Amino acid sequence: MIQTTNLPKVIVRREIKAPADELFDAWLDPASLAVWMRPGDISHSVAHVDPKIGGAFEIVMHNAAGPIVHSGEYRIIERPRRLVFTWISAGTKQTQSLVTVDFNAGRRTTEVVLTHEQLPDDNAVKSHTKGWTQILEMLARQFGAAETH
Repeated sequence: MIQTTNLPKVIVRREIKAPADELFDAWLDPASLAVWMRPGDISHSVAHVDPKIGGAFEIVMHNAAGPIVHSGEYRIIERPRRLVFTWISAGTKQTQSLVTVDFNAGRRTTEVVLTHEQLPDDNAVKSHTKGWTQILEMLARQFGAAETH
């Protein structure tokens, strides 16, 4: 069982014109991640994934200041409904946080609901809200945009 705390969290929702299984797979494919996991001023990203329970991932985002490393471990992989992984980065003060991505399939779209929990402070909430919103927008562009909630 994954425990959550009352630490600050972020919830971002996005309707995307794509099937849930395709969107789910995009989160576990390193080539795909490198294309859309680029918020803000990130020029490019490089991803390495071991998409299994307990498998590690590393996403290195590059901007003018240099590389920004994000890493974690997959906790739950329930294709095509839910993906849960830990997330460690400078933005979390190198402490472990928890990301849950739910894929709610509709008729013509899928609602992607991203919840990022166990963030260390309000600054992390603000930066991750902005970052995840931009990341889901980039993902939507890859598949065909719909509405943000």
